[in-house]
Amino acid sequence: MKEEGRQKAEGRRQKAEGRGKREEAEIFTLFPSFHLSPSPTLPLSHSSPLPRIIAGVDEVGRGALFGPVVAAACILPDEVLDELVSCGVRDSKQLSATARSRLAIKIRAVAVDCQIGAASVREIDRLNILQASLLAMKRAILKLNVTPDLCLVDGNQRIPNLAIDQETMIKGDSRSIQIAAASIVAKVWRDELILRMAVNYPEYDLTNNKGYGTKKHKLALERCGVSVFHRVSFSPCRES
Repeated sequence: MKEEGRQKAEGRRQKAEGRGKREEAEIFTLFPSFHLSPSPTLPLSHSSPLPRIIAGVDEVGRGALFGPVVAAACILPDEVLDELVSCGVRDSKQLSATARSRLAIKIRAVAVDCQIGAASVREIDRLNILQASLLAMKRAILKLNVTPDLCLVDGNQRIPNLAIDQETMIKGDSRSIQIAAASIVAKVWRDELILRMAVNYPEYDLTNNKGYGTKKHKLALERCGVSVFHRVSFSPCRES
């Protein structure tokens, strides 16, 4: 009986993982132009020891009412870190949309690798927003074409079942250039996605609020109800 129960549990786990992969694939299928092509790996000097490969990881959209939560994992060569700081790379929340877009292009141009992971609205509602955020970060890391030695993860929560060393960092987007770069890339990617989605859902003012719960957005929820991309586990959407 115990073995039968274990097999059933394992079967449920595999089904859940498969469903999660399909749901994330759904996001990229709907918006194929938002894939990030891998950056070319920069050559390493044979005369020096191999440097430790560090990936910065951050998520955006955690507090939104609409759309997926999105994460980025970014590996930067040591020689560009000072340049990126000079260019203005810092916590994405401290930057204008124009500055973020400009810096995202710069980051992707110089990065060893930079990848996006996402968790769908259904996954957010099923798992809760914290677990969905960690799942999006894990997916971004696992898409990297270069395996990092260490992941610097924004916040105080470790990514479950990640077979790579990780270190959490509270306010990491203000303390780590790698995490700040990831936050910018993720923010720009998600904002562009929401702008595309806004065309089909003009009533929610998504162009201006990017899915967050502004007064105008909440009034639209009261008037029109929720769309299929709203997070019904969030109270403003539940009450609509």
